[in-house]
Amino acid sequence: MKNTIHLFRKLLPVALLCIGYSAFAQDSSMQYYRANDKRGINVFETTKNDSSTFTKTKVKVGGNFEQSFQTLRDQNTATPLTEAGFTGNVNSLIPLTNGFDLAMANLNIDAQLSDGIRVSLTTYLASRHHEDTWVKGGYIQFDKLLFLNSNWVNNIMKSVTIKIGQFDVDYGDQHYRRTDGGNTIYNPFVENYIIDEFATEIGGEIYYHNKNGLFAMAGVTNGELDPTVVAATKIDSATGQVNHYAPAFHGKLGYDKQLNKDLRFRLTGSFYADESANSNTLFGGDRTGSHYFYVMSNQNIANGTTLNDENDYNAFSGRYNPGFSEEVNTFMVNPFIKYKGLEFFGTYENANGRTITETGTRNATQYAADLIYRFPKDKENFWIGARYNTVTASAKGIANDITINREVGSVGWFLTRNIMLKAEYVNQVYQNYPTNNILSGGKFDGTVIEASIGF
Repeated sequence: MKNTIHLFRKLLPVALLCIGYSAFAQDSSMQYYRANDKRGINVFETTKNDSSTFTKTKVKVGGNFEQSFQTLRDQNTATPLTEAGFTGNVNSLIPLTNGFDLAMANLNIDAQLSDGIRVSLTTYLASRHHEDTWVKGGYIQFDKLLFLNSNWVNNIMKSVTIKIGQFDVDYGDQHYRRTDGGNTIYNPFVENYIIDEFATEIGGEIYYHNKNGLFAMAGVTNGELDPTVVAATKIDSATGQVNHYAPAFHGKLGYDKQLNKDLRFRLTGSFYADESANSNTLFGGDRTGSHYFYVMSNQNIANGTTLNDENDYNAFSGRYNPGFSEEVNTFMVNPFIKYKGLEFFGTYENANGRTITETGTRNATQYAADLIYRFPKDKENFWIGARYNTVTASAKGIANDITINREVGSVGWFLTRNIMLKAEYVNQVYQNYPTNNILSGGKFDGTVIEASIGF
């Protein structure tokens, strides 16, 4: 935390300068932009609706902050087990009590450089997973290419968006609704899915938008969260050859239309494919950590684990990472329906992949359904919600398929468009784990209350 404070002090003058410049510009509105507050809810990829007029270069400085209080309890029936290098039973669970979790914060800087050209940068100032300040990523987005002085190009760009940089890979729609460190504004629940599809990779995406609601996206990235130029030396067990770092490809096809003033319908299908990687992290790219703290964790392993810049040895507690670090092929289908204040968001996901030491692939399937009701009419500053999420997967080192089920209920309140308060009850159960695994007979439940600010 000392490092975070020190770095924040360094960033503060820059932020103040940006704020001053933004105030001088007198208009911090961004073109083709998703707001960091309530206005960003149920916004997915940015559209071609030009909501503001460009007058001059402008900078917007924003942030996200959250603080939560949890009353979670966990249990298991795993056989007591000792492990070399650790003291005591490594299958016992850390005793939990009621209390505040570590607060998280993000710093957001956006700049409108020219008409139809915007830059975005997000920095994690504090998070569960890392003690230090980390740059999440940044990208440049082109919705106009006026500098080419071509009417032909200008007409094409009326339907096209180009994104280049290190950004959230647009695989599936759930990553638009997830909690991201201090940013919990878009998520009506406290936590993300059991399998959390999120990674920032270097690459580019091209979107085509049709006025009738159809859209398509094609993207290519380096397939890595942490890029490298060091030549591979490890042998791929499946091919018997020295590993190579192939590009990752992803795409999305969808329909999104406000059919009338009361009804919106959206349906998308997307895929992501990487045949070979140094260390792919599509299902483990979050650098902030789970918002269910210390559930299903062992104190003896924590005591014996040496941490460098990480704050918590089990920062993703409550989640499941299938560990497809070498090869991954996955697709997802997401329906979204909003009728007046009632929303349904669904997910079907099927992923297949392996590590570099495996000769065959494993499979993981995830289903999820969110049902949200926002009220009162026209304001929608209150909500009640329910989520069911289940995962079935072939876990490495376990003979049979394992299953994880989660049920969640939530209530929430937007005090203003920038300030949110929510509370949820969660019940998660682990099934079919072997008796010598810490998750055997595992279960946790309880409530989490969270306050969040976004601007």
